Amino acid sequence: MPAKIIARGAQALGVSLPQGAAEAYVRYLHALERANRDFNLTSVEDVEEAATVHILDSLGVLGCIDLRGKSLIDVGTGGGLPGVALKIAVPEAELTLLDATEKKIRFLEEYLRGAGLEAACVCGRAEELGRDASYRERYDAAVSRAVARLDMLAELCLPLVRPGGRFLAMKAGDSDEEIRGAQRAIETLGGRLEQVYEYSLPGTGILRRVAVVEKVRPTPEQYPRRWAAIKKHWL
Repeated sequence: MPAKIIARGAQALGVSLPQGAAEAYVRYLHALERANRDFNLTSVEDVEEAATVHILDSLGVLGCIDLRGKSLIDVGTGGGLPGVALKIAVPEAELTLLDATEKKIRFLEEYLRGAGLEAACVCGRAEELGRDASYRERYDAAVSRAVARLDMLAELCLPLVRPGGRFLAMKAGDSDEEIRGAQRAIETLGGRLEQVYEYSLPGTGILRRVAVVEKVRPTPEQYPRRWAAIKKHWL
């Protein structure tokens, strides 16, 4: 059963879940499953598989950061991953979910209301929010599970993180070259690669990584740039 997969997997990852969290995750996955019939939120349709590849993968992030009492923005959240999964595990976190697709944000707003979870849902682009004084260098942490190279993700996420905060980029286990190639971008944007945290998805042996970037100084004013410039510059 998905709840047992999540409870046992969280324990294997060293994550202590609040009471009722495993069941809350199952309800969330079923909400994703229903919404997926109308628009694409996730490529994984089986709830038991999603318990591992979505929920447990998201919970692996908690092995490298303590989010209690911290402000977190999930950049390119899609259907709410990893942000919703982290919020259920750490209710004390102040969560912002950011996505450029309005229908995904509408789904998240409806789900959060029904689940009794508090989070800000923002429809917008990270490269625009990063230049907005209301969001720039506001967050203790930014996380992204988006499918983009680390150098580009760094320009989208680091401007949102306060100096002393962390940018958490979720990556596959074979990301050595990508991480090495992002060093120049990370340093230019005010960051420093602090560690590459590794964990295995329980029950699968699949290796996952989180590139943990510390924000060591403010991001230069000219960043972030427009998306076309970001793609062109770091290639």
